[in-house]
Amino acid sequence: MPKPWKPTEPARVYRHLRAVFGDPSLRTVDARRRRSRELDADTVPYGKGREPRGLGDVVGALAQELGWSEPLARSELFVDWPAVVGDELAKHSRPMTIDDGTLVIRCDSTAWATQLRLMRATVTTTIAERHPGAGVQSIRVSGPDAPTWKRGPRTVQGRGPRDTYG
Repeated sequence: MPKPWKPTEPARVYRHLRAVFGDPSLRTVDARRRRSRELDADTVPYGKGREPRGLGDVVGALAQELGWSEPLARSELFVDWPAVVGDELAKHSRPMTIDDGTLVIRCDSTAWATQLRLMRATVTTTIAERHPGAGVQSIRVSGPDAPTWKRGPRTVQGRGPRDTYG
């Protein structure tokens, strides 16, 4: 069964702006006069649907409508990382990306990576409690990148230097 078509974000923004600002063909003087006559009957400052709302409610509804809830929850997780794992561990690790529900974390050393692997269940539970909208189901921890001998000023063609480590 084919997946249903889902509009892209620019299309959703365009439809939202069109709903807010109206159809361009209705912007003529006659159309505005007709519309003002129709609206005059029920223009009460605080009538139904015209109650003032807080800015947080408006922005939250807009983020939900445009599908920004998950990216915002992910960015909140990245900002709140020291509170999730603790200050000491946060100094030596940082979240990199979230791919298909897997949080990728890079650590300064293999010792810190091992420590974070041992705490994997606790960290996953804390993330699920504090940031459920981030969509994290599992964690992948990696240590620092090893230096490469493939490029750089000390590169040797062929198999390379054999007496480097020994």
